[in-house]
Amino acid sequence: MPGIHFHFPTEEQFVSGFQRIRDEYEVSAEFPLEVEQAAKAAAEKSFGNGRRDMRDIPFITIDPAGSRDLDQAFHAKRSNHGVRIRYAIADVAHFVTARDAIDDAARSRGLTFYAPDKKAPLHPEVLSQGAASLLPEVDRPALVWTHDLDTHGQLIDTHVERAIVRSRAMLSYEDVDADLRSGDPKEVHLLLREIGILRQKQEQTRGGISLRIPNQEIVREDGTFKLLFRRTMPVENWNAQMSLLTGIAAAGMMIDAKVGLLRTLPKPQKRTLAWLRRCSRAMNVPYPDYLAYADWVRSLNTTDPDQAALMTQAARAFRGAGYVGFDGALPEDTRHSAIADDYSHVTAPLRRLIDRFGNEIVLALSAGERPPGWALEALATMPDVMIDAARRERAFERAMIDFAEAMTLESRVGEVFEAIATDVEDDKITLQIRKPAIVARLHAGGVSMGDEIEVRLVEADPARRSITFGLA
Repeated sequence: MPGIHFHFPTEEQFVSGFQRIRDEYEVSAEFPLEVEQAAKAAAEKSFGNGRRDMRDIPFITIDPAGSRDLDQAFHAKRSNHGVRIRYAIADVAHFVTARDAIDDAARSRGLTFYAPDKKAPLHPEVLSQGAASLLPEVDRPALVWTHDLDTHGQLIDTHVERAIVRSRAMLSYEDVDADLRSGDPKEVHLLLREIGILRQKQEQTRGGISLRIPNQEIVREDGTFKLLFRRTMPVENWNAQMSLLTGIAAAGMMIDAKVGLLRTLPKPQKRTLAWLRRCSRAMNVPYPDYLAYADWVRSLNTTDPDQAALMTQAARAFRGAGYVGFDGALPEDTRHSAIADDYSHVTAPLRRLIDRFGNEIVLALSAGERPPGWALEALATMPDVMIDAARRERAFERAMIDFAEAMTLESRVGEVFEAIATDVEDDKITLQIRKPAIVARLHAGGVSMGDEIEVRLVEADPARRSITFGLA
């Protein structure tokens, strides 16, 4: 457009802004010297005694490209009953003792915090990307789940034990996808797809649901950072089903023993579902009374602007997620409504604090023993620690996105963009702009959800992390 001189910010400008946000939110990639020293000493611990040797099992890891904090490794083979899955989880408790320097540092963080330029790990990198990570072609201590499934993907039996494992390959989602598209895919990848699809059908039967909303991400590209909307690949969803299966199995053991830590999510409120029905009628998208919420969401076509907007709004039904610890009596509500089952976080101990405690509980239960005291002591405190960490993580990630949006648009003030109204409440409109990948808000009348409109950029201020649009 005449009078508009567009330039893209440099990588250095982005990195400087990312660091300011880290400082503001007190998120550090570094650890105090005593924590680093303790982690280096812990990394030297031997782990052979009392563990089952499973180094003959050819595990693989499947993660985002470039990841080195590898929590899980997968293997599967056919069996007389259907299929046997081995799922290895990094044994962080081997390296971290309750209330040592590493544990105290992890409790203060709760989670690994990811920024576009670097991460602030839950544990020092000598552990999280080194001795505790399930890297290929090295022996590692692990907790190995054995899941037996029938031909329909239903869990028949499960067991977890401490073991020594050796992963054979560190693969990305793109690697597995490319192999499956080749003329001669590996058997383990075929089984991952087969099991993943079966478990997705089991999820549908339970009434569970996974929202297919494109993720707004900041990626490093061509010497700078750019915003894009990325849809998950099918292999990511199949891989996620292995983690969900394990979390469901862990929760079942905890429920049976009446001791554990659960991830919970209340059922969608009736008023939220009624609101979604009103929105669907206004946008001429069928939502018949006989159709369950989960089935309706699965029916939406996200390539259609109206239905994509409704999919975004469907996320409103999944609010109020939390954690609950219990010992001796079950909590009033144990369910995770999106999964439509009981569920526990146990598969990401390198990146999420609570998993280390959950793992020790299920290890003891699987062996017919009482969980260790240090894990039981966390039942009362861990839910609040994790809820606070999740709150900080959301705010931190939102600040990163807001800054990247303002940086991306700073030189484009006055330009007109095509957008979709994904939410309308009175005169408050939430917009999704496809190129660049921006989610913004404006105040205007006469706009309905799902409308494709043109908006003009009025202001973009990276320092305040704010952007302002008006109707064109």
